[in-house]
Amino acid sequence: MTGQSQAILDAVVPVFGVMGLGVLIRKLDWLTEEADKSLMRVCVNVLLPCLILDKSLGNPALSQPSNLFLAPLLAYAIVAFGMLIAFWAKPLHGLRESGQTRTFAVCVGIHNYGYVPLPLALLLFDQATAGVLFLHIIGVEMAMWTLGAMLLSGGSLGHDWRKLVNAPLVAIVLAVALNAVGWNTDVPQVVGTGLHWLGGCAIPLALILIGAIIADHLGEFHAANGWRVISAAVLLRIGVLPLVFLLVAKFIPMTREHQRVLVLEAAMPTAVFPIVLAKLYHGNPATAMRAVLSTAVVSLGTIPFWIKFGLKFVGL
Repeated sequence: MTGQSQAILDAVVPVFGVMGLGVLIRKLDWLTEEADKSLMRVCVNVLLPCLILDKSLGNPALSQPSNLFLAPLLAYAIVAFGMLIAFWAKPLHGLRESGQTRTFAVCVGIHNYGYVPLPLALLLFDQATAGVLFLHIIGVEMAMWTLGAMLLSGGSLGHDWRKLVNAPLVAIVLAVALNAVGWNTDVPQVVGTGLHWLGGCAIPLALILIGAIIADHLGEFHAANGWRVISAAVLLRIGVLPLVFLLVAKFIPMTREHQRVLVLEAAMPTAVFPIVLAKLYHGNPATAMRAVLSTAVVSLGTIPFWIKFGLKFVGL
């Protein structure tokens, strides 16, 4: 195994290992379902914004206009394209009910955009790459709460436009603003230390919660009854859509950090949150679970391949 392959594997295994720990402690009832909501609020509204500020203040990648505008724009476009391709894949998955078809399209179209690629960005690359990843996340979140919500609900967003404004987005905007006016260097050391400590808790806690959520829905994963859905989800999310990311990274002019982000995102399985989204908008959670679990399992073996291939293909 080459040094690069070993580095990629060393970065991937801990991510899925911590998720597996989440599955285990849920099965042992050490982390109850009642605690999930409170812990997720702490993670999203406190720990993740601290992580964003810790990694973004003074980050030169967030001062480049091409990153600021192109990263979220391309993320939105790629997710939209993925949903469209998945929606047209009815001959592959064989789903007939509207709710199942729409759920499949949303789940396969939204890649795991944050808590899995973020530790990989920090382990394999640098803080500049992580900064561009935060900008990429904005685009995916916007696509999820606009296109994803509309597709699942049959065309109505209603009050959920307000979900576009959240604590992580505020943290990114604040970091960009402070960097722009040069105030990032004026942050007191005690504040910076607190941000670093709290931000360091975000990824492990989020991965544990993701594992716990997967454990809750294992009963909905009936492989024998949904093999066509599973096969179609794996083919599209793991086999076809990664090429879209890599072609965009190779042929659209962008920064080196942005290219790295797209290579990482290309390797990702389906995001876990669409399971919750399917419940919220009356989709089909069983279809969501099949897509999420099948792509997650397969990605254990394919993430190192796609990252290594993607870096070589893009020329990094």
